[in-house]
Amino acid sequence: MTDTDPISVHVLSDSLGETGEMVARAVVAQFAPDSFHIERLPKVSTPTQLREMVLDHCGADCIFFYTLVNVSLRAEMERMVEGGVHGVDLLGPSVALLASATGRHPTGVAGAMHRTDEEYFERIGATEFAVSHDDGRNPEDLAIADVVLIGVSRTSKTPLSMYLAFKGYRVANIPFAPGMEPPAELFEVDPHKVFGLVASSATLVEIRRERMREMGAFVPRYAEREAIEQELEEARTLMRRIGCIVIHTDNRAVEESAQEIIRYLDGVVTTSD
Repeated sequence: MTDTDPISVHVLSDSLGETGEMVARAVVAQFAPDSFHIERLPKVSTPTQLREMVLDHCGADCIFFYTLVNVSLRAEMERMVEGGVHGVDLLGPSVALLASATGRHPTGVAGAMHRTDEEYFERIGATEFAVSHDDGRNPEDLAIADVVLIGVSRTSKTPLSMYLAFKGYRVANIPFAPGMEPPAELFEVDPHKVFGLVASSATLVEIRRERMREMGAFVPRYAEREAIEQELEEARTLMRRIGCIVIHTDNRAVEESAQEIIRYLDGVVTTSD
């Protein structure tokens, strides 16, 4: 191995090793590109297998990041580290801190974060719901949605729908277009579940112009400030008619807007625009 060859960082786990790899990638990003190569060693099940795996991968420069939930596996790895193996425990100290600070005991189940449980299937169902109720489709189901997003074009309705769906919320979104009345079902939805998305006309002009460049097409008045301001005024009038909460999405990450919506749903925020 030369000084320019990448050094292997081995991610050792009794599960899939995804958590360890994410941390390893964040760490090696602090160094020059191609300084390190990450190799995942997952599904270690016994102390003997662990020792053999470490020795097989321990050359002149052996480095191990390990996320071992099993107590006997972690103890075996700690013995090897004490014997000179370069290794760092990414999970054990954090678990120990939570246990000592709270008096609660960890389950010791490897891969607990990836269990296929009820919450997982709820997220899948929510995502399917958001896809089938995107852009005004299937308005007859608005009553069973957890969240209904409304707004003019390019106010982040679809990205917000997908993000909230990943959090387990069934989301439908309804676009507003000039001169078009929204579906009648929208006015039957509990207004506390409806969120009106707005952005400044300047922001929408920029976003819509970029959108037309991407599409290679020109849509009359779509990116004209005067037309957009009229759209926004009509949308705000409709939002006041519905009595929904208004969320400003310009110059904000999707996550930030989503968290504001979630706070309203949880009752943390009690006032609206």
